[in-house]
Amino acid sequence: MELEPARGALLVPDESGRGSHWLVLPAASQTPLPALVQQAIDSGALLGDGQIEGRVLLDAGSWRLNLSQLGELQRILGERGLELVTICSSQPHTHVAAAGLGIVSQWPNSTAPASPAKPDSELQVHRGTLRSGDHLETAGSVLLLGDVNPGARISAAGHVLVWGRLRGIAHAGCQGDNTACIVALQLRPLQLRIAGAVARGPEGAPPAGFAEEARIVAGAIQIDPAQPVWPISD
Repeated sequence: MELEPARGALLVPDESGRGSHWLVLPAASQTPLPALVQQAIDSGALLGDGQIEGRVLLDAGSWRLNLSQLGELQRILGERGLELVTICSSQPHTHVAAAGLGIVSQWPNSTAPASPAKPDSELQVHRGTLRSGDHLETAGSVLLLGDVNPGARISAAGHVLVWGRLRGIAHAGCQGDNTACIVALQLRPLQLRIAGAVARGPEGAPPAGFAEEARIVAGAIQIDPAQPVWPISD
């Protein structure tokens, strides 16, 4: 589906004829996202007569959307009888936010960017817990929605991000990137590795209410409360 560039967002029927609609964001806009979406829904020229309902496929392009923005978008659409089911985006941050909300996401043309400039510019999202004996490995960064149990391993050339408990073995920057980091909601692994640095997981209970982040500081792995944004590069 090809559309002429527009200054505002467009809401148009999907050509499949299955009751779905494409919500296409402009390449750039000074208008806040909620207002853009409201304008698209309210546009009589695009919606026709009467209220429209059904599924929405968001073409976000290069917009970098976070959890809060996508949650607000879900709310606005839901109040108008529309359901956000799929997001097409070229931004890794947007894919991370979509995964956190359980929304299916895809890259433009259903493929990830080719020839990434950095190891972490390609993000793999894995849904499900890794159990003893499992090994998940990726050439980019990895976001795992689940736990890494004792006896399981997860490794990536970029960052390792775990939306759950990390209790197995994690290796970030496995191709030598010492700027990579490991983030988990609960960071109690058997072993941590970042590039060539190795450390054992911390003992004791994790701090209440904080995700944890491991990175190399002064040549050694250091664990601190995680920053409030996922460490994915543009």
